[in-house]
Amino acid sequence: MPIISDFLGIVIFMYFNEHNPPLFHAKYNEFRAEILIETLSLKEGKLPPRILGLVTEWAELHKEELMKNWNSLKKTGEHKRIEPLI
Repeated sequence: MPIISDFLGIVIFMYFNEHNPPLFHAKYNEFRAEILIETLSLKEGKLPPRILGLVTEWAELHKEELMKNWNSLKKTGEHKRIEPLI
């Protein structure tokens, strides 16, 4: 479970063996969610509304980097950290 970024108690990660569509996972306390990269919509899970807003804001700023990490993880298993929101 490569951690891509973490900020304000939120951990963003991706798995090596995910299937399409491209997505990332967000964890905050006991909450977990899968977020689609293309639309930034919630695929599965739940986050408190404020946290979901922060995750979406961060993802909007780093959409290109998220896709690069998705593709790199699928091809080589490597990833790069992405700057946190704050």
